[in-house]
Order: sequence, then structure tokens, then C-alpha cells
Amino acid sequence: MSKEPIDIMNDLTKGNSLKFIIIGAVLVFLIFALNPFVKVPAGHRGVVENFGAVSDKILGEGLHFRVPIMQNIVKMDVQIQKSRTAANAATKDLQNTKFEIVLNYRVAVDEVNTVYQKIGIDYVARVIEPNVQEAVKSIAARYTAEQLITERQAVSQEILVVLKEGLKQYNIIVDNFSIVDFEFSAQFTEAIEQKQTAKQLALKAEQDLDRIKTEAKQTIEQAKAEAMSLKLKRVQITPQLIELSKVEAELKAIEKWDGKLPVYTGGPMPFVNVDK
Repeated sequence: MSKEPIDIMNDLTKGNSLKFIIIGAVLVFLIFALNPFVKVPAGHRGVVENFGAVSDKILGEGLHFRVPIMQNIVKMDVQIQKSRTAANAATKDLQNTKFEIVLNYRVAVDEVNTVYQKIGIDYVARVIEPNVQEAVKSIAARYTAEQLITERQAVSQEILVVLKEGLKQYNIIVDNFSIVDFEFSAQFTEAIEQKQTAKQLALKAEQDLDRIKTEAKQTIEQAKAEAMSLKLKRVQITPQLIELSKVEAELKAIEKWDGKLPVYTGGPMPFVNVDK
């Protein structure tokens, strides 16, 4: 029996629905497989490559459409980043010194495509660290080892200026720079410690000398005061005062006398002048 027209239409509808489902599934698969959408996270920019060639177009933060197979998006960090570098240098007085450097930097937002094209994403190893090494060597050679310690802020400022100029040509902006630590040879470190010890001993000796001088001055002033006091006392002792003292001594002797004359075995008898 031949099918009715209604049955034929139902069969066709079922067949078309199946085709639509298959086509839809294929499209979904292609969307996920080819990944035509790309998300650029906050603090980043997207460098567009057309068949591997860097484009002038830079994608900002957010969701973007790309042409599958043709376009590739490279995400570049434009936030402030920190680089920690160890650098060796010789000072003006030929002391080998190890520096530990911390650098805060960022890639110029409008030049991320140029940075990627000329340097790539590994710009720390290719550009930043070599420039830090060169800047430290050139500036350290102008100072003695002791000056590196006593004039640390000036040294840091000079290195910062050199680094800013050196990395500017690579479209890398230097925000801050600091010398975290110095490390000298064991012999120089020991010499510095001995020098500091000698300074402390010299300071102590100077303080002791000042103390001795002060004490000596105090002793001299005290002696002067005592001498002045004795001088005043001698001035106050008059002949009349001496005579009065003698009379008082004789009166005390009379008061103590019991009326008996002392017995002497030899020599003249002592005489007390009562009239006085």
C-alpha cells in the first residue's frame, strides 16, 4: 500500500529535524573546537596574530571574536611586575661585590604588540636582567666599597636613571628600583668589622679622656676652693685671738687644779701666772 500524503510529510519532517540536530551538533562542536571567542583578562592586552604575523590591532580587556585558524591572540601582562636579579660588580677600589636588585616595571600598554614582535614574552631574561647587570656594573665602578654602603641612596638613584633610559627603548617602563642587599668578600667584611671596632674603641678612649679631663678640672676647682677657705681662715686668726686662746687654756687648767702642787723630781717648778 502506498503511504498517504500526511504520512509522507511526517517522514520528511522527522528527517529534516534529524538533519537540523546533526547540523546543530556539528556547529556546537566546531565552536568549541575552533574556539572563535577569546577573553582578555583584567590587566592584560591581546596581541593579534594573522597567520603568525603580528597585527597593529591590540585587544583590550573583555570578550572578543577571532577568526578561527587565521587569528591567534597572545595575552600580554601590562600590570606592574617585580623582577629580582642578582648582579656582580667591581667597585672603584676593586672590591668584588654581589648585589641583590628588585625592579618594579610594566610593559607600555600601547606598545605590547611591538614588545611581543621584537622581544617576545620572555622579556625579563632577554632584556631586563641584562640591563640590570650592565647598570649595576657601570655605577658600582664609580664608588668605593665603603661609599656603596654610606651613599646607598645615591647609588640606587643613579642605577634607576640608567635603567629607565636603557629599558625605555624596549617599551618597558621602570616604576621603582631598590638595592635589597650588598655582599662583599669575606676579607673586606672582616676589615670593615675591624675598622668599626677600632672606631668604637677610639670613641670610648675619647670619652674616657673627656671624663678624666672633667674630673681633673673638678679636682682643681675643689682644691682652689679649699685653698681659698684656708687662706680666709688664716686671715681671720688675729694675735688677739691667739692670746685669748692661751688664756682660755690656762683657765681650764686652774679649774681642774686640786690645790696640790705637782711633785717633780728635777727641773724648775711650773709657774702659773694668776695675774693674767
